[in-house]
Amino acid sequence: MIDKPLDGVRVVDFGQFIAAPAATQVLVDLGADVIKIEPVHGESARGIGPHGEAMVQNYNRGKRAIALDLKDPRGQEIARQLIADADIVVQNLRPGVMDSLGLGAAAMRTAHPRLVYATVSGFGLHGPSRNRAGLDIAAQAESGLMWVTGERDGEPQKVGAQIVDAATGYVCAQAILAAYIRRLRTGEGDTVEVSLLEVALHLQTPNWGAYLVTGVEPKRMGNGQPTVAPAADIMPTRDGNVVVSAYSEVHFSRLCRLLGRPELAEDPRFADNASRVRNKPALLVELHSAFATMTSDEAMSMLTGNGVVAGRINTYPEVLRSPDVEAAGLFIEVSRPDGMPATALGAPWHLESIPKLPTVGAPDLGQHTAELLNELGYPGEAIDALAADGVVVQR
Repeated sequence: MIDKPLDGVRVVDFGQFIAAPAATQVLVDLGADVIKIEPVHGESARGIGPHGEAMVQNYNRGKRAIALDLKDPRGQEIARQLIADADIVVQNLRPGVMDSLGLGAAAMRTAHPRLVYATVSGFGLHGPSRNRAGLDIAAQAESGLMWVTGERDGEPQKVGAQIVDAATGYVCAQAILAAYIRRLRTGEGDTVEVSLLEVALHLQTPNWGAYLVTGVEPKRMGNGQPTVAPAADIMPTRDGNVVVSAYSEVHFSRLCRLLGRPELAEDPRFADNASRVRNKPALLVELHSAFATMTSDEAMSMLTGNGVVAGRINTYPEVLRSPDVEAAGLFIEVSRPDGMPATALGAPWHLESIPKLPTVGAPDLGQHTAELLNELGYPGEAIDALAADGVVVQR
């Protein structure tokens, strides 16, 4: 009986850090059996402190973990056996590593033509930077994303989270699912390639679209928008901040009435959008003085109740208390290998066929090594010998 879309689908995951593990986390939540292959010393994120541990816990929920020394021919053979039983392979190791181990896309797809093999790289596999290691910050920098982020007269800024890594994971999962659907129809596997650089560019489609049409390069401008006002502008309140967009004539006039300042809509400086953009500093002075008299809750109640686009700028503790976040059920309780409960982020989507996400947390290093080797037919004494030689780690 199939309860979830990917029940019965097996995935071998060589991913580290975020992008590849995020892709396979989507597949776990859709029902796939994901086998995470780690080095005997653990994937790279395990060694960088609490932030890395958070990556492990939130992007490896519900996976089965085996620890292999892939430099040892016996470890490579185990990996090949796991791949032979798999439908999908995902990896983001340093460029060239999988090929050097005989586990690259070309070799594995030749051996298993039905296999869907996905590679996540920093800068793509075909350009001069194909052998460079890639991290989120480099993709933000080289895609132009940092150039357009920050205050007008300040230095370029990175986004406040690993947004490119995470988005690359979602894009990779989307491409994998498309390739798998094609396999169901044709019987043929596929090779999937996704790069941080391409995803970082694609995240800026509105900016790039305008630049390609007009030739006018976008510039850093902090908050707000270059051609409409007020739009994405911060309004300080008595106890925080809200962000407001009301640039259409209807919404700007309504905003002025709600603030008790209807005369602003008739002021020649603000009479139309072009005037408001030219006189934005003066506009913000007027709007800031009005919002400074109310709390964020009062401002949000007034604006959203009257169809004006606004958002309260929340701290992380405030996000956790948000009724909308609570109703979404995004934060889930999971069980750790030591039996203690922990909170993790679940999937940011809802399927009627999956009323509840798995509550199994991320595995310990090598937690399922013996289980998986048993499934491959290795007897207990052989597993113990591999562990004694350091070829595998088992818990």
